[in-house]
Order: sequence, then C-alpha cells, then structure tokens
Amino acid sequence: MATMRKDLLEIVEKMPAFPQSVHRVIELTSDINSDPKALVEVIEHDPILIMKILKMVNSPYFGLAEKITSVNHAVVYIGINTVKNLALSAATLGVLPRKNNAGFDMDAFLLHSLSTAIIARIIARKLKIPEREAFDFFLSGLLHDFGKIVFAHFMPNDFKRVLQMVKEEGLPFYEAEQKIFAADHTQIGSLLGEKWNLPVHLISCIRNHHCLDREESRIVDVVWAADQISKELKIGFGGETRIEKLPDVILKSFGADLQAVINSLGDINAETEKALIFIQK
Repeated sequence: MATMRKDLLEIVEKMPAFPQSVHRVIELTSDINSDPKALVEVIEHDPILIMKILKMVNSPYFGLAEKITSVNHAVVYIGINTVKNLALSAATLGVLPRKNNAGFDMDAFLLHSLSTAIIARIIARKLKIPEREAFDFFLSGLLHDFGKIVFAHFMPNDFKRVLQMVKEEGLPFYEAEQKIFAADHTQIGSLLGEKWNLPVHLISCIRNHHCLDREESRIVDVVWAADQISKELKIGFGGETRIEKLPDVILKSFGADLQAVINSLGDINAETEKALIFIQK
C-alpha cells in the first residue's frame, strides 16, 4: 500500500501547481476572521485570475442584472465563498492538461464534468441548501473525476486498456482502473487535491464518491447522483456509460427512480449551456 501511494505521489508531483495567488485565496477564505479586502487585493495582483473571474461572473450562468467591473464588486454581489470557488475553478481548469496520448476526448470529458457540476448545484438548490454553499456542490461535481486525467496524461497506454476493459467487459471504471493500476481515479484525484491544497470537503468528495460503505455525506450523495444523471442524459463522456443506483436520500427527495429525479430538475441542458464559460479556454 505504501509503495502504491509513493508511485501515485510521484505521478501527481508531475502535475502543474496552482499559481501562488490561488493558494493565498484558499488560505484567506479558510480563515473566518480574514478581511475580504485582503482577498480582493490578492486577486487584483493576478491579471489572468481577475480576467477569468470577471468573465465568469458576467456570464449568463450568474444572470446578474448589471455588469460586474471589479473583484470587490463581485464579492459584494455573489459573496466571498463563490469568488473563492471561481478562483479554484479557473486555476484547476487552467493547469489541467488538455491533450493526452490515450485517445481520451478531453472536450467530452470536461463537458461531462461540467454537467455533473451543474446538476449537483441544481439538486443542492432544490434541497434548500444556501446559495453560498451550493457552489461548493458545483465545484465538487466539476472536480470529482479529475484523477482520470492524471492517468490519461502520464500513463496513456495503460489508460487505453482501462477504457477498452470498461467498454468490452462492462466493468465500473474504478474497478477497471484497480485491475490495471492497483489504484483508481478517486485515490489519485484526492492526492492531487492535497497537492493543490484544496479545501478538505472537496478532497473528501473526490476520494469517496465511489465508496458504497462510506458514512452518509450530503455533498457526496448529490455528486454521485449528478454523475449518474449526466451519464443518463449523455452530456459529454467521462469514460463510461454504466448507470449506478441513486442514493436513497436523493430518491426520497425527488422521486422513485432515475427518470422521476431527472423530470423534477428542469431543463438541465439549458443550464449547462449557460455554464460552458467554465470550460472554455
């Protein structure tokens, strides 16, 4: 086990690091006593970050009535936690390799990740989770499968075998990974989250979103359900089409089966269209 973790850590260390400004954003927003002005100053000293955040804030996804022209303005309108998560989204997508030699379609993968994020946010809202927390569900959905990209980028030939095994044998993706790598994307994804100093609840969601014997977790249940719904609706492609059973808490809240849950969520495709700004280069 220790040898496997060492091997995974060596692969993860090859991934690009976040800009220092993003680490500082995470540090500041993790401190309940930090001054919002300090956060604004950090972001304003990173021209690329400020440009990406303002682009996202002014997209149809947020639907704000007036144009946001400064980070300070954004903090006032959408809150410090959402600005933090926008910075994390921008940083994550900015350092993610967009090409690999495994033949894994990154555009389709990112679309699946984005639709999972959107569906997770919709479910969170319908569960009456406060808006300041609902974006955490979005970000967890966006990041949940990013460990796959580490394998695809650094171990492309073995990753091709995983894709073939999933397609031909109908195995769950993580089981095929275990057979080939003796590890899966939840493990390497959580290690990547640790390297990037992501908030603990995000790392936990990445690590546990395929654990059937875990303790009940609202955010993990929601992301699990969102992942299945995205696959059912065929929005993008995360490497498999197998649909798993929805968590009982989701079925009790929204309907007796997968289709009933989908019907209760509204126009998911329209919501995904509005959020495409997140995965555009």
